[in-house]
Order: sequence, then C-alpha cells, then structure tokens
Amino acid sequence: MWIGLLFLLGLVFGSFAGAQVWRLRASQLREDKELKLDYDKAEYKRLIGLTGNKLSDDRSRCLSCRHELAWYDLLPLVSWLSTGGRCRYCRRQIGWFEPTIELGSGLLFAASYILWPVELSGWLGIAQFGLWLIISVMMVILFAYDAKWFLLPDKIVFPLIALSVVFAAIAAILSGDVSGVLLGALGAIGILSGIYYALWLISGGRWIGFGDVKLGIALGLLLANWQLAFLALFLANLIGLVVVLPGMVTKTLGKKSQIPFGPMLMLGMYLSFFFGQSIIDWYISTAMMLVV
Repeated sequence: MWIGLLFLLGLVFGSFAGAQVWRLRASQLREDKELKLDYDKAEYKRLIGLTGNKLSDDRSRCLSCRHELAWYDLLPLVSWLSTGGRCRYCRRQIGWFEPTIELGSGLLFAASYILWPVELSGWLGIAQFGLWLIISVMMVILFAYDAKWFLLPDKIVFPLIALSVVFAAIAAILSGDVSGVLLGALGAIGILSGIYYALWLISGGRWIGFGDVKLGIALGLLLANWQLAFLALFLANLIGLVVVLPGMVTKTLGKKSQIPFGPMLMLGMYLSFFFGQSIIDWYISTAMMLVV
C-alpha cells in the first residue's frame, strides 16, 4: 500500500517538478534579456507568459496555444495518455518531456521506500525520509533542466545544499556518530566538489561547469562517506562513457560537444546511496580472492 501511495505521490510531485522546470527556464530567459545576454528569442516569446504572474493568478497553460488548463488536463500521466500526448485544445504534440518527469518521479519515490537502508521508525527517521523525498523533487528539477539546457540553476542548487545540510545533521544524530558523519561528509564533498573545482580552475570552465561543483556539495552531504562519494564519481563517469561512446562512434558527438554531467552525477549518487556498500563489499571480496 505504501509503495503504491508513494508512487502516486511521486507522480503528483513530478507534475509539479515539470511545471517548475518551464517556469525556471522562462525566468532565466527573462533575466538574460534584461542583462542583454544572448538568448533564444523564439523560446522567450513562447515562455514569457509563465513569468510575472502573482501566485494567486499563476495557472498552467499550454505552451503552444496558451490556453489555461483545467484540472482534468493536469492529472499526472492520465491526462497525457487520455489525449494521446496532445493538447486538448490546439491538438499540438506535447512530447515526452513532462510524462517522463512524472513517471520518473513516481518510480523514484517508490524505489526510495523499497530500498531505504534503515528501518523507518521514530519521528526523526520518518522526517529524514520525508526530507529525502523533497530533496528528490529538487533533484528531478535539476536533472531535467540540465539535461535539456546544460545548466544547473542556483535557485534550486542553493536550497538543495541547505536541505542536504539538514539531512546530514539528521543522519549524524540517528547514527550517534556526529564526528564520523561530519568527517565523512567533508571527505565526500572534497571528492564530489573539490576535484571538479580543481578541474574548473585548470580548464578555465571549459571542461566542466561551476554548477557541477556546487551540486557536488549537496551530493557529498547526502552520502556523507568518502568511499560512497568515490564510487558515485566512478559510476557517474561510467554512465557518461556509456552515453557518449555511441555518439562518438556514430559521429553525432564530437570532441567539442557539450554534455550535461549533472544528471550523471545525480544518478551516480542515487546508485551509490542505495547500492554503494554492497558494491564496495563485493569489490573488496573479489579483490581478496584474486590476491589469494
């Protein structure tokens, strides 16, 4: 029952995350225009209606015909499936972006409950899990935004870091080893943020964006373990290799192609958080067998 409820809750928050992605993009385009930076004028014209509204007047609209959407147009996945992936009013294709975010969020919420590494008992443990779900919504927003526009907005990254501090503090209290969690978090931040900060400095920002450096702080706090952080970094690069190699072979990607690395770091963190210790134990036992 809880798995099903969390999946449905994830769908709802996924719908919210998808809407926020477009509002963030509209806000970014408006700021770029005001600062006289290069911006996509056609995209700005399409999305400008999402900015400048009071919260009480803010309504979801079709990005093509700008028709205000009714409640039955906003049912996660259901509305998209019922219209064949098209706007109910102008019949233009909506695409897979929004339903993918909704489904991904639903699966993430359910998987988090199934794979949660400790027993959910006591108000502090339940609060930590609830905080994890909130953090996951922010991760989904960053994942989608970076995957589509190669940028990790500070408006989400900084609150994510703040919530990750609270998450690490709760983890320290629950473990009873405050100093151990603190040292582990500092080590993890050094690996997931410090290494990329050094690369950012060396390359002058050509190899990696500074958003990944800031994201690494949050991810390090969530893992609070240097071994898990190192594994997350390895897995992120492995995922990147799997994603990039086919493009290099088919020549759809070149040496100067821009690749969003934030989503890969987040995937690496989730895999390490839920399966990291098992992977490390397997690796050590295998290595010991080979040595013997």
